Amino acid sequence: MTAEIDSLLAARRACFQSGKTRSLEWRAGQLAAIRAMVTERAEVFHDALWKDLRRNKVDAAVADLNAVADEADYARRRLRKWMKPQRERTPFFLMPGRTTVQFDPLGVGLIVGAWNYPIQLVLSPLIAAISGGNCAVLKPSEVSPASAAALAELVPHYLDRDAISVVTGGVEETTALLEQRWDHIFFTGAPSIGKIVMAAAAKNLTPVVLELGGKSPAIVDASADLAVAARRIAHGRWLNAGQTCTAPDYVLVDKTVAPAFLDRLKAAALDFYGPDPQKSPDFGRIVNARHFDRVKKLLGAGTIHHGGQTDRDDLYIAPTILTDVPPDAPVLQEEIFGPVLPVIAVESIDAAIAQVNARPHPLGLYVFANDGAVVERILAATASGDAAINDCAVQPIIRELPFGGVGNSGMGKYHGEWGFRAYTNARGVLRRGAGLDPALRYPPYSRYSRLRNWIMGIR
Repeated sequence: MTAEIDSLLAARRACFQSGKTRSLEWRAGQLAAIRAMVTERAEVFHDALWKDLRRNKVDAAVADLNAVADEADYARRRLRKWMKPQRERTPFFLMPGRTTVQFDPLGVGLIVGAWNYPIQLVLSPLIAAISGGNCAVLKPSEVSPASAAALAELVPHYLDRDAISVVTGGVEETTALLEQRWDHIFFTGAPSIGKIVMAAAAKNLTPVVLELGGKSPAIVDASADLAVAARRIAHGRWLNAGQTCTAPDYVLVDKTVAPAFLDRLKAAALDFYGPDPQKSPDFGRIVNARHFDRVKKLLGAGTIHHGGQTDRDDLYIAPTILTDVPPDAPVLQEEIFGPVLPVIAVESIDAAIAQVNARPHPLGLYVFANDGAVVERILAATASGDAAINDCAVQPIIRELPFGGVGNSGMGKYHGEWGFRAYTNARGVLRRGAGLDPALRYPPYSRYSRLRNWIMGIR
């Protein structure tokens, strides 16, 4: 295995060193090819996502295929502007001169994808890598095998085989890949594995982007529109059966409106998926038996306000609302990654802020309030990778926004120009001619001291 990976990486590095990937034409062509792949072979990807996660076509199109196609188009239209060196001011004492910042490709990157959005979370980082002019090796998650197989089959047919490769397999293959010297590593997954990736990268001082998730809170203030808040939280939590890194992981609701909010949250669940969500074509499944068993154990904390039904043979766990959950319960300590939503009544917004700050910084923070002062107070007193007001889990589709975590929820940002910057080295360049070389720059400094001190601001 190591010999195979050595050979693969050497071939990608030779491609990068040839300069092939640096041109605007190559980058734009590869981005167009990504778009063509996810549109022309959409049925292959739909079938894979159904097999892996029972993801319906609407969610698969919006969250995976259309998201990738739109991001590729967005980058392709803006590449010329992103690649153009930025002109900066040259200090007077270095005139005549020209100062610029140019964005150089990093080299060959490793992209380790996640299983919950197994197409998007491989191809979206690849769009950033290509935009920056890099080669890449893709490692899809073995937990979503049908999607991994689809990528392994289609990527070589659409993209430049000299520059981009797919490696399938499990822990052994990922471990072997991480032992190599890369120019960049992009990882999406759990914080526990993120630490392993970062430790491997540290051996070669390799830059990383880590997208790690965490427990993203939703805070519902008494001023919120409860019906809208309930629908949007329900959609964000139960999309993909709760297996979304940006999903609201728990709700902190003002105690004065908690009963009314719970009623509306239950109503939203019934409206979305009916009285028997197992029969709904719009509700997904847990990815495998191991994760099913893990999530099922979390149902024992607190009181089941709604849902709670399970079927291991079908990998089905119903959309579930929990109340009266003890603070030390596992469902409030670990990222759920399933269709279980704890709802906690709090005395005040200050109490909600205190609960958020008692945990590691989350990937997302969601505030539902019509009182602007409450919104600003929460934003000022907390930290998160990103945030949304009166919505949740949709902010990643905005290409102009940086997407990524902070602290325990990750490091580094991508999407749009932020992805381009993550995959390039901002290289400062000073260009000067040799025609003018005044002596006042050089020792002895007693010579021309007044003029030198005035020009260089020495006091």
